[in-house]
Amino acid sequence: EYAARNSHTIIKEFVDEAESGRTAYRPQFREMISLARHAEKPFELILIYKYSRFARSREDSIVYKALLKKSGVQLISITEPLEDNAMGRLMQAIIESMDEFYSENLGEEVTRGMRESASRGFYLSSRPPYGYRKVKVNDGSKQRTRLDVDEFQSRVVATVFGEVIKGKGLIEITKDLNSRAISGPAGKGWGKTSLHMILTNEVYTGTAIWGRDSKRGLLPVRVEIAFTAIVSRETFKQVQSLLGQRSFRQIPPKRASSQYMLSCLASCGHCGK
Repeated sequence: EYAARNSHTIIKEFVDEAESGRTAYRPQFREMISLARHAEKPFELILIYKYSRFARSREDSIVYKALLKKSGVQLISITEPLEDNAMGRLMQAIIESMDEFYSENLGEEVTRGMRESASRGFYLSSRPPYGYRKVKVNDGSKQRTRLDVDEFQSRVVATVFGEVIKGKGLIEITKDLNSRAISGPAGKGWGKTSLHMILTNEVYTGTAIWGRDSKRGLLPVRVEIAFTAIVSRETFKQVQSLLGQRSFRQIPPKRASSQYMLSCLASCGHCGK
């Protein structure tokens, strides 16, 4: 409607579905900026609904607006029309700062709410760990999710932990599971990696841990006995000890059974593996 009223011709629409304006790493946004910087750019004006749709980071806003200006491309906010003068630029800076504050404050509120739910033993991830299923429970007027034991899968998990304690290796266990046509966590066959992830996941002791990779530097939320345990704490510790003893880092190079020539001799300088 704005374009029609002002005799503008729409050349292309750039739409990033479900992408946060707090980052510039949006595919359509980056394509738009890239086209704007071409010598033969297909447009001379970018229309946005409001400045927060362009960027919710003040730093990104400054950088990319400078690139557009240098390329001779004008940026117009339909709902926040401002003159291109000192007063207009001041008002624009104030609006963008408020948008950034709103975005960061909203993120903090959402994180606080999720940490509160996690601290009460509710399950927040989309997929349950192998051995459990999600169940809905009433929490006042809301419904939240907890973990309940899956009868068949939990027996598989308990068996796997028991086999490691008996001295079996991960490859031997995966071959046994696949020979019996037991589906793995992804609904397919078992692999050494998927099995190792189960054996090192503390969730099977009934412990809920949420927020390990907090972008805000917060410590993860940890709740003991958040749901029914499949293995005891003692069993879990014993298995971790056995897995550590079998690690290449603990085995002399000449005894390491590996298809790789440098196992136990070289490690990655970035991740340490």
